[in-house]
Amino acid sequence: MIESAASLSASVTRRRFLQSAAAAAVVATGPYARARRVAASDRITLGVIGWGMMGPSNTKSFLSYDDCQVVAACDIHKGHLQAAVDTVNSHYGNQDCRAYHDYRELLARDDIDAVMIAIPDHWHAVVATEAAARKKDIYGEKPLARTIAEQQAIVRAVEKNKIIWQTGSWQRSVAPFRKAAEIVRNGLIGNVTHVEVGLPGGHHDFPGTVPALMKRLATLPDKITSPAQIVPGTAAWDLAVTAPPPELDYETWIGPSRMEPYIEQRVYQNWRWNYNTGGGQLLDWIGHHGDIAHWGLGFDATGPSEVEGFGEFPASNAVWNTATKYTIACTYRKEVTGYASDVHMTIAGGSPAIAMGTKWIGTEGWVWVDRSGFDASNPEWAKEGALPDNLRKVQLYESKEHRRNFLDCVRSRKPTITPVETAHHSTIPGHLGLISMLTGRKLHWDVAKETLVNDAAASEMLTRPYRAPYKLA
Repeated sequence: MIESAASLSASVTRRRFLQSAAAAAVVATGPYARARRVAASDRITLGVIGWGMMGPSNTKSFLSYDDCQVVAACDIHKGHLQAAVDTVNSHYGNQDCRAYHDYRELLARDDIDAVMIAIPDHWHAVVATEAAARKKDIYGEKPLARTIAEQQAIVRAVEKNKIIWQTGSWQRSVAPFRKAAEIVRNGLIGNVTHVEVGLPGGHHDFPGTVPALMKRLATLPDKITSPAQIVPGTAAWDLAVTAPPPELDYETWIGPSRMEPYIEQRVYQNWRWNYNTGGGQLLDWIGHHGDIAHWGLGFDATGPSEVEGFGEFPASNAVWNTATKYTIACTYRKEVTGYASDVHMTIAGGSPAIAMGTKWIGTEGWVWVDRSGFDASNPEWAKEGALPDNLRKVQLYESKEHRRNFLDCVRSRKPTITPVETAHHSTIPGHLGLISMLTGRKLHWDVAKETLVNDAAASEMLTRPYRAPYKLA
């Protein structure tokens, strides 16, 4: 748990003091209301690292708050970096936002209070631990990291340096998800026996780069319809591999991961579909619906004791090699959770048997929530609006805007709605499920020690080798 402002007073800088003093103005009309215009000296200064999928939307949200000023941007793609700087400077009507190719130069600035990190999964731990060591408060995207060991390193760095952390699991800041979790936490569905977590399956061509590749491959005798069919040693592979574009520093982009030939369809946004850089739909989404499942169960500081997964995969050396379908069974032991009985969770991607979203099933009813809807065994619960106060004996943390919550906590030094420990535990079922699928066996997890029991081979997959000279800060 992050310490309070009082306990940190000895180490608070003048800027932090000014920010804390200004906090009353921020929360005067509600804890997450838009801040009044404040003096430049009182603003939280922010650097943004990564301008791909979530970087632009996160940054634009921060730009909308007057008590925050974006002063720097970093990306290793020249075009993306220019777009980031232009967006920021256009908003402020000046040229004050500085551009950085090297994130370390941005982090070295003493005048930057916080950073927004939205980069591929394989870079999360390296940048986040360095930012924490530099005492920067962090808004970081989900999943927390590419491996459990990297997540543990981030947790240690955040706790050691007493910084504020917000994970981009923004569904906690949306009212229907909080309502569903409160229904469960207040015992309205009785004792929870089972939870269904529905995630996407397959792959998705986010930047739309696949059609151009398919056009190049159309002359080949073998019909290729997806990068998941392309493997080394084939004519399709030879056509897919190209020189990196001059505007991208590909050597740095690969970073700590294994060096592989440049293929456009597994870089920008589509890095998710190769285990060298991402974790597929499972790891991309477990920090959303899996996170909400834990929130409703009150499992933010615990995890499953047994995990067994089954999946369908392309060839392990394919351009896209992440699971296209998967089903993972998790058991949360009552001896660990304090529940009256074990809780079983099924995580499924690409399965028609489990609807997208989170569904808790109890002895007296059920409730389901997704971005597309809300339903429950009791029609009264499904009505719009919050639960009646008489049913809300347990009232969960309320945040009405995820980036606003981060800024408020930077000022107050109180935990955010998705602090680093929460992000770590929410993602563990996904990581263990993937390891189980790849090893082909059930895993036994020591929740307290965060180690696998009597499985040396699977334990090696809790971490990954780093390409020299990269290492965690």
